[in-house]
Amino acid sequence: MMKKISILFFLVFGLKISAQQEQRVITTAVPFLTIAADARSAGMGDMGVATSTDALSQQWNPSKFAFAERKMGIGLSYTPYLESIITDIALLNASFYSKIDEKSAFALSLRYFTLGEIVLRQFANDPGTLAKPNELALDGSYSMKLSPTFSMAIGGRFIRSNLKLPQNGDVDSQAASSFAVDISGYYRSKEKAYSSFDGRWRAGFNLSNLGSKIQYDEGGQENFLPTNLKFGVGFDFILDQDNVIGITSEFNKLLVPTPQDFDGDGDIDAEDNAEYQKIGFFSGLTKSFSDAPDGFGEELKEFTWALGAEYTYQNAFMIRTGYFNESEEKGSRKFFTLGAGFRFKMAQIDLSYLFSTSQVKNPLENTLRFSLTFSLGEEFYND
Repeated sequence: MMKKISILFFLVFGLKISAQQEQRVITTAVPFLTIAADARSAGMGDMGVATSTDALSQQWNPSKFAFAERKMGIGLSYTPYLESIITDIALLNASFYSKIDEKSAFALSLRYFTLGEIVLRQFANDPGTLAKPNELALDGSYSMKLSPTFSMAIGGRFIRSNLKLPQNGDVDSQAASSFAVDISGYYRSKEKAYSSFDGRWRAGFNLSNLGSKIQYDEGGQENFLPTNLKFGVGFDFILDQDNVIGITSEFNKLLVPTPQDFDGDGDIDAEDNAEYQKIGFFSGLTKSFSDAPDGFGEELKEFTWALGAEYTYQNAFMIRTGYFNESEEKGSRKFFTLGAGFRFKMAQIDLSYLFSTSQVKNPLENTLRFSLTFSLGEEFYND
């Protein structure tokens, strides 16, 4: 139980702890929104904004659904979290999309992050109170082709974070909630013949989690949502009708202000944190591009990048790999990933595995993730 309470304490109060100890590391509330929730994206270095369409595209870029080649798609995925410490913490994800016509689609998804069950006792013989801390995000989106090669989407997200543990016998501890919006775009070129292969370009962007700050207690500290700007570009090498190699590179910037030493005493203390909390959502978004204390060089360090590849054979077997990099001064997430996919008729199963290359332990290190997707209904031809 104590391990879980320690993990929960970090998740609830992580912003304050990181700002004091790590100085320049930017952390936010509801960080589960930034975890790759499907195995295909996780197998390519946590990317999905510019990759090809699949049934679990909602988290990365819902604009891709306008290019879906089937009438409907269903996706389910399971991601164990901190598996080496606790066995019942996990991220669950379910997604559904449906084409309205050849140019548009709508989609719904649910992400649920559970910390399992915790029994809270005041004394040794106390029968205890059962707590089930969890977080969830319920999404909806609408996507439409603006041209044969470009689409855009707008999405809405309801976020509920129930991580507060009951105190002093109060079992009615309230969950925090917020609402956010995503705006995205996706480009997929026509297939073009080159000297020894055919090819297709892909590109995408997603401005996600645009919303007001989240607050756990009335009058308490407000924390920023993980507002993100993600963009990327990719190319498909269509070697023949059986063999396709897709290469993709993506970049991400957290649009949250950098913690500051406002009083100039050489440390970020409680007074600096109080001043930081006065920054509003919109002001924080605009400041995030130019507020790093060490200037433009530090701003560049706040970008993460990833490079991934996917080989597809006969549209039935896939092998994937990727690398993700984050500055050592901004969190030091660095890892390689491997993945595979197997398709049989309308069903596909995907697996992924992560190898950390950083001195900072990754909570998903040595974790096997699973996804299952179904492609249903009539085919749509996008070329």
